[in-house]
Amino acid sequence: MTIIQQDLATLQSTTNTIDSDSIEKKSIEENVSQTVNNSADTDLIEEELSEEDSVDITHLRTPIKVDLSPVYNFLGARTTQAWVNAAIENLPMIIQDHANCEKKAAGTAMNLIFRYEFSYDLQRKLAQLIREEMLHYEQVLGIMNERGQEWKYLSAGRYAKGMLKHKRTYEPAAMVDVLIIGAFIEARSCERFAALAEVIDDERLAKYYRYLLKSESRHFEDYLALAQSLSDENIDERVAFFKEVEAELISSPDAELRFHSGTPA
Repeated sequence: MTIIQQDLATLQSTTNTIDSDSIEKKSIEENVSQTVNNSADTDLIEEELSEEDSVDITHLRTPIKVDLSPVYNFLGARTTQAWVNAAIENLPMIIQDHANCEKKAAGTAMNLIFRYEFSYDLQRKLAQLIREEMLHYEQVLGIMNERGQEWKYLSAGRYAKGMLKHKRTYEPAAMVDVLIIGAFIEARSCERFAALAEVIDDERLAKYYRYLLKSESRHFEDYLALAQSLSDENIDERVAFFKEVEAELISSPDAELRFHSGTPA
């Protein structure tokens, strides 16, 4: 989510620049196709949506316990208690920003679907991802409606913009960086769902956040796999770089409260 913050639409527009840059598209397509077809680890969506999934959160399956240690190890910092306290005090805004994140994550995946039309498997998995993110968007809209919460304008925070300013300007490196940034957005979303679920005085909403952990906990690895498939070099160094950048954005004082904002100033 979802991907924090600069609007994720920025991530979508970034992908549109590839066609105008001088890259060897055929070799990239072959790398992605081979990676997707030959390794289950690179599947963007390994599992089909459960037949129990429903737009109405009252009909969702009981959340299963999810091992979040890979998410915690991937991130360079944990959410501060100050952010959790502020989020609880401003829950309607956090809920709406969550809806925005789900919608934007679907939009980013839709953009990728137009970029990588050569691979049936990748197209299918991206379509599943879009369907999943949009289902979550519908579910959060339902929560807002149930709570009598009206939609209000929310400006983008600094989060994604703060990472995107470090994106390389040549391809395919630029796309690799965009996907790595997407991985951190997904991981942070998952970590914050877990943090909120522990303290929200609304069992229905807490259950929903716990329900999201199963799908959200694997998304960051999906994006990392695609990023690696686009690069001839190991991406670990870039991942480590953005790990520090993302941790600083999360830990440092932030004047705006958003789902992916830093410590409240």
